[in-house]
Amino acid sequence: MIDTWESQEALDADHDSPMMAELAKLREKYNLHMRAERFIPEELPDKDNKFLRK
Repeated sequence: MIDTWESQEALDADHDSPMMAELAKLREKYNLHMRAERFIPEELPDKDNKFLRK
């Protein structure tokens, strides 16, 4: 699963959601493991824009 949030507050609200509680139950039931990585966006140099389609 890949997801993005606008702010830490939005991430915290997502973690407190019923959906995440259900995912936590399923992880326990099926002994599933997950890894989380946090990426902080940064401004790209203008020269990179020619490679990106928005």
